[in-house]
Amino acid sequence: MTYTTRFAPSPTGYLHPGHAFSALTAFKAARSHDGAFILRIEDIDHTRCRPEYEQAIYDDLRWMGLDWPEPVLRQSEHMADYQVALERLKSMGLVYPCFKTRKELMLEALSAPQDTPVLPPGDAPLDREPAWRLALTEARDYLGSRWEGLGFEEQGRGPNGEHGWQVADPSINGDVVLARKDVGIAYHLAVVVDDARQGITHIHRGHDLFEATHTQVLLQALLGLPTPQYHHHALLLDDTGQRLAKRKGSKSLRDLRDEGINLADIKALMANYAKA
Repeated sequence: MTYTTRFAPSPTGYLHPGHAFSALTAFKAARSHDGAFILRIEDIDHTRCRPEYEQAIYDDLRWMGLDWPEPVLRQSEHMADYQVALERLKSMGLVYPCFKTRKELMLEALSAPQDTPVLPPGDAPLDREPAWRLALTEARDYLGSRWEGLGFEEQGRGPNGEHGWQVADPSINGDVVLARKDVGIAYHLAVVVDDARQGITHIHRGHDLFEATHTQVLLQALLGLPTPQYHHHALLLDDTGQRLAKRKGSKSLRDLRDEGINLADIKALMANYAKA
């Protein structure tokens, strides 16, 4: 099987050096194994994604010397496929409707340690469409003895040094939302469908997504999809020790280029993290 990696950014802002580090890590891994590097555009959140950011992704990655097979898969063009996966989980009794708004869920999460309560369908507000959440208890019952065997091979290092076989614990993320009324299918479901569709064998990504792996491994098992091997890496930090992030206003690759920093400078910035 061909060693196949991917870089899957969302076009909700310009790429920063943290993105560059992740993309280069995946690209170099694919090249070192005579494998394939795939670019995927995760643009399911139409409320935040912008065409100019998507074009900037292509421009920045080409500036970095990366290349990838065409055409690029854009998730917004495959919503029907994700809906099929959701309907399958519905038919299996593994998801349930939640009529709470995002604000209500956030307030309840802050005020109570117990599971977020949901309104049964019969008591649903007439003016609300439900979000669909993964039902962990039913998923565990469905898998039976296979639940205990859920896990993934960590070839890199997790945020606490995790390495080697990791027993999956989907409860750390709770009953995650798999579909929302505002953007449709949510991240966890779309990503496992696409990783299987594109034959991804090795996933290189940052520590911030390590815990998401526990839920994604469960979805892979429920949908009969293969589980790739994972290679999580450290995150680039700013001068204050905070991780770089678009929502925090971290300087983008474009900003740095405008300041006269070249690709060699950016690669030097990442060198200290190469073994993390």
